[in-house]
Formats: sequence, structure tokens, C-alpha cells
Amino acid sequence: MRKLKFFLNFEKEEKWLKEMEVNGYKFVGKSFTYQFRQAEPENVNIKIDYRTFKKKADFIDYVTLFEDCGWKHIAGTKSSGTQYFKKVSESADEDIFSDTDSKAFRYKRLSEMYIILAISYLPIFAALIATDTFSASALFHPKEFYFTPGLWEKTGGDFWFAFLFETPFAFFRGVGAFIFPIVVILYFLFSFKAEQHYKKALK
Repeated sequence: MRKLKFFLNFEKEEKWLKEMEVNGYKFVGKSFTYQFRQAEPENVNIKIDYRTFKKKADFIDYVTLFEDCGWKHIAGTKSSGTQYFKKVSESADEDIFSDTDSKAFRYKRLSEMYIILAISYLPIFAALIATDTFSASALFHPKEFYFTPGLWEKTGGDFWFAFLFETPFAFFRGVGAFIFPIVVILYFLFSFKAEQHYKKALK
């Protein structure tokens, strides 16, 4: 079974994954969606960290360290960022973090990741506008996405036929123009929210 959800709060995500396990859905991986398989209900302890690694060897050492402490790595890659661990040893600590600062800092790393993504999209969007691939004015005047000559001077049935015929094409032209500013805004928003979680976790 696959589930599509989005979290910016690691604690809420951990709680949801635990509830899924209690309801008989074993968390087995994550790509674009969360992946589960039916299993016996289990009251598990799942914790999440956020880290990326340049070298595979560093990632392996990171995973090995947690597994030596009784926490099995169940999802995440060296470049995915989000790392999922499940407690498998009764002698293991109840959390993968030894102090408040290290637990809070995962939000700091998440915030920085979204800032980098947002900034990386800005020059792409600027280049598209500079080369007239997209018209900046069209963002505020959607009529520019309609190319039918004299469309807005038509009336009655002629207008509605031409308008409805071209609207799907105008929509797809507009998606390209709107997607970049929307993505940039969302990334900045996600970064801000993660930063707020970081400050709250430090208290």
C-alpha cells in the first residue's frame, strides 16, 4: 500500500507512522510516497533524522552507528535527507538523539535545504523571463496566454466557442509561467516553517 502525505513536523510524522504500524501497516520505505505492507499490528518506536551525505562511506558509517545502538535504518538514502529508524533492541535508548540541540538541529538542516532549493530556482525563472520564454506580465494578465486573434472582441456564441476551445492550451502555457514563482514561494515558506520548528525545539 502507498500513501501520499507531506510533513514539515518530524514529531507528527513519527506519530503517524507509529499509528500505521499499530493498525497493521508496516512501514517499509519512502520515495515519492510512503510504502507499507500489511503485517501484524506492532507498537513500534520510529524516529526521524535529516541528513545528507556526499560520500557513500560516510552514509554507511552513519547507519552502522545507529544499528550498533539498537536502531534499524528502514528508509532513506545518502542524498534523500530524511532518514527513518526503528528501535529493534530493548536495551536501546528511547530516542536516537542524545540531547535537545542535536534533535532540534535536524530542522535547521531541513530549513537550509529548502533555502538552497528556492535560491536555485530563482536564476532559472529569471532566465526564462529574460529570454521571453515566459512573459512576466502574463502572471498578472492571464489574457496573454490566449493567442486566438481578436478573441476578446468576439461576442456571444463565437466568443464562447473560441474561448473554451483555447482555454486548455492557455492553461498549459500558464502552468509553465506560474510553476516557478509558486515553487520558489513554497520553498521559502517551507524553510521558514522548518526554522520555526527549530527554534521551538530548542526551548
